[in-house]
Amino acid sequence: MKKGFFGLLVLAMLPFSFAQDLVDVCFQSKWFPQSQFAGYFVAQEKGFYADEGLNVTVLDGGNVNPTVAVASGNCDFGTDWIANMLVQREQGLEVVQIAQVFQASGYRMVALKDSGIESFADLAGKKVGVWGFGNEFVSQVVFAAEDLSSDLDATVTNPDVSAVVYAFDPALVFPNEVDVASAMTYNELDQIVGLGYGLDNLTVLDPAEINASLLEDLIFTTPGLLASDNFKDSGMSGAEVAKKFLAATLKGWEYAVKNQEEAVQIVLGHCGDTCNGSGSTQSPEIHQTWQMARVAELVMPNAETQLGHIDQTAFDRSVELLLKVGLIKNPVSYDDIVDSSYLPGM
Repeated sequence: MKKGFFGLLVLAMLPFSFAQDLVDVCFQSKWFPQSQFAGYFVAQEKGFYADEGLNVTVLDGGNVNPTVAVASGNCDFGTDWIANMLVQREQGLEVVQIAQVFQASGYRMVALKDSGIESFADLAGKKVGVWGFGNEFVSQVVFAAEDLSSDLDATVTNPDVSAVVYAFDPALVFPNEVDVASAMTYNELDQIVGLGYGLDNLTVLDPAEINASLLEDLIFTTPGLLASDNFKDSGMSGAEVAKKFLAATLKGWEYAVKNQEEAVQIVLGHCGDTCNGSGSTQSPEIHQTWQMARVAELVMPNAETQLGHIDQTAFDRSVELLLKVGLIKNPVSYDDIVDSSYLPGM
């Protein structure tokens, strides 16, 4: 009896003991909890991080600049768009890209079909809704690709485009205050549909059509973390932690893409009103189901996609566009910014 009781006691204590041995890791997201970050929440809930010996906390984004948060030491890893990451890096923040989650861009510009706007060239003389916190950079690239000036550049007089900066909710400006609204395929586009404007009534402009798309959700960290011999006194090096973090994260993304209904339920458990999507008349579950489907298309566009792969051609194109617009002044190479050696199988 005593021997059996002791065995049960040991088994009961194992989860607590195991949890005590997990290494705390902080991950800074780019926005509030939603299916855009499903892979990270899935990796948490399915125990993929714990399997790697990590206890990962996902911090909300919102008004936080992810690159600034990580570079300043407030978090260990983060996700951001390449435009903001490179702009912040040129201002002196040291960061390194170690994975690329979105293999395609989800940024679009949306107008009503009866507005007469059929292409990016038609933006001349129009009011365009854009976002702040570094998200306006992609809009500037689109304008520049069509040789259109905007009042996002304070040095320009009589700009071709009037940019209206708004707080991410298309209901605040569309369609009464702006002719065109910025929208992600997985979020604001569905919110606009939720406002009562069906897809058949919308013109959706894709920057890829004019070779003006930029890399979006990537994973980055700092050179200091990667060079650490003893990450947070854990006994593991920063390089080991980065490899473990990416292995579990990409496993989470693979699971989320293949099991979208379950992934949506996991995401719903992490958010409140933000899961509904600002301005959307649809339920949180409906909106997040839309979002998960669209995000899956960006993470894994086809069966041959290598999760986390960093496409050097896409990277170089993004840098070239940012240089053309003047958002960064100094050319940077792939090898300056990227280290893919922490990806699984590398």
